[in-house]
Amino acid sequence: TFNPGWDQQCNTLESFKGVKDIKEELRGKGIRIEMESEETKTGGGSFFVTDPDGNRILFDQHV
Repeated sequence: TFNPGWDQQCNTLESFKGVKDIKEELRGKGIRIEMESEETKTGGGSFFVTDPDGNRILFDQHV
């Protein structure tokens, strides 16, 4: 799991790339996005990708 906006102790970071930007960057590189949350203008969101070994990676933004 990758949580944009948090450090390893779940403290909110001052600056970070949001999950929506990360998703569009990955999509632009041809990476298939799976199970994405509904788009909202503000706040967090989530989606999965699968790496070449078949492992699912969750991008889950709470802030």
